[in-house]
Amino acid sequence: MDLKELKALLRLMDSHDLEELEIEAGGRRVRLRRRAATPAGVPVALPASLPTAPAAQASPDESAGLLAVTAPMVGTFYRAPSPGAEPFVKEGDLVQKGSVLCIIEAMKLMNEIEAEAKGRIARILVANGQPVEFGQTLFLLGPA
Repeated sequence: MDLKELKALLRLMDSHDLEELEIEAGGRRVRLRRRAATPAGVPVALPASLPTAPAAQASPDESAGLLAVTAPMVGTFYRAPSPGAEPFVKEGDLVQKGSVLCIIEAMKLMNEIEAEAKGRIARILVANGQPVEFGQTLFLLGPA
């Protein structure tokens, strides 16, 4: 996407008073979102992601009664604190509230994602190094 196309999308957002716009074409995805804190509601371009392998999805029957742990931000999902290190958690592990489950790298910052409740890791739905979206389910926690 070139600057001319990006400016056209920004004008489209402005003319229709859109808070967010996501376009996917030619294997590229661009999401534009207004930031509430920016003066005059200037739209901000978020990083475009490249095509990735589809994320594992839990079926409704499989996720019944399980607590979903979702991504609080857009970024890159990492299961371990560094390459070659053991993952923070594996399926079947018991975790406590506040246990670190993974890291999401966003804008060169490493953000530890913690369990919000005690439970057992029933399913890990994201592969190491995969881009994640805000609100995407990362883990399913079952009863302890």
